[in-house]
Amino acid sequence: MGQFVLAEQFGTLFDFKESQEEYINLIYEIMQIRKRGDVPIAYVHTYGCQQNVADGERIKGMLAAAGFEFEDKPDNADFILFNTCAVREHAEDRVFGNVGALKNLKRKHPGTLIALCGCMMEQKHIADRMYRSFPYVGLVFGTHAIHQFPELMYRALTTEKRVYLRDNDDNLVHEGIPLRRDGNIKGWLPIMYGCNNFCTYCIVPYVRGRERSREKDIIISEAKEMISSGYKDITLLGQNVNSYGKNLKNSVSFAKLLAEIDSFDGDYWLRFMTSHPKDCTHELIDTIADSKHISKHLHLPFQSGSDRILKLMNRHYDRAKYLDIVNYAKSRIEDVSLTSDVIVGFPGETYDDFKETLSLIKEVKFTSLFTFIYSPRVGTPAAEMDDPIPSSEKSKWFRELLDVQEEIASERCKEMVGTVQRVLIESEKGKTGVLNARTSGNIIVEAKGSPELIGTFQNVKVTEAGNWILRGNVIEKE
Repeated sequence: MGQFVLAEQFGTLFDFKESQEEYINLIYEIMQIRKRGDVPIAYVHTYGCQQNVADGERIKGMLAAAGFEFEDKPDNADFILFNTCAVREHAEDRVFGNVGALKNLKRKHPGTLIALCGCMMEQKHIADRMYRSFPYVGLVFGTHAIHQFPELMYRALTTEKRVYLRDNDDNLVHEGIPLRRDGNIKGWLPIMYGCNNFCTYCIVPYVRGRERSREKDIIISEAKEMISSGYKDITLLGQNVNSYGKNLKNSVSFAKLLAEIDSFDGDYWLRFMTSHPKDCTHELIDTIADSKHISKHLHLPFQSGSDRILKLMNRHYDRAKYLDIVNYAKSRIEDVSLTSDVIVGFPGETYDDFKETLSLIKEVKFTSLFTFIYSPRVGTPAAEMDDPIPSSEKSKWFRELLDVQEEIASERCKEMVGTVQRVLIESEKGKTGVLNARTSGNIIVEAKGSPELIGTFQNVKVTEAGNWILRGNVIEKE
């Protein structure tokens, strides 16, 4: 069954190029012998948020540097990696199920290295379960070890031991890691990592660590490179982007960083997520309103409309402050599109509390909502709170919320029929001649047009509205 290789065996960390490029070269040489086909093949599957996607792109960058090519199924892979998410129980269950399904593949191809990384692996009870239940998984590492991935993979390939590394947060930002982006139209640009907020329901600060901002000059350089490379939709990422810069020696606000990137010439949209209400300033909203490229979309999670529940959640704002931010955004940003996250059935929530959430939704009239029934996370304070409301009752509340939001979204979409919307064409819907597009406000649009338009901005005349999407026709340019 082997044993774990413990973190302290790996010694002192150095700059990525100094400490890891040698391991990339060694992996390349090993895989020339171990590969099953003409080239070594990797299968990398990412669950969860955009930050996980960005992490996956860095892992793919290191694999590509080691000579790997990529396929979207694990069958022919010499290396299989699941990059995991710990925010919801459903995501964890999917990982366990998919890892279990690899048992026969590993039996058929013993040389295949199976690995797991990401947020789930930073939880001791999850990593221990992986060790006990899945002996064919040869490499497990957490979010704080991505910069050591080549060394960890090399050791897994060259020893009989199962390599395990988690809970090794050095509170540093490691730069210089190779990157292989998944697309060439939309791109992710992390500006910071970690979170200091400790909402009582959230596992993120425990698995991602404390807030660490990247240096502004590095972000600016990457943004310029993405714009010059033709990316049309660039999203700045952080667990709380509004806290950007607070830990830097030369502190700079998120609004100022955003304004500087917005000043660059080019035909692109600039987005960001996620924005915490307690740190969302009028300066930020003014920056969006006065910008050339920043999308008129503000994702501002409110989670609950009840002040009592917000206090239990440790959110550090109340309903009145949230509505002040929203109303200021509506007054300054023309046609602003507001979206949010909502948790239904938080421990101790009553139906009266839930009705406060419904009333806030009706008052704000969100474009769309990401809605969740509360899912307890081991290690968080909320998981220890009394939770007397049965899941069947929470499901009824959830359905009621969805019905309210569906009506609001449907009415908003109907109001846009007959308008002309500037959209970014992202893909074709099969081979139907129908294009998938998105507005600056992040509303999905289906439009008839040539697939040659993919990756371009176009004007669409809206002719029809669904509950969540718009449909129309691309207006031909004269």
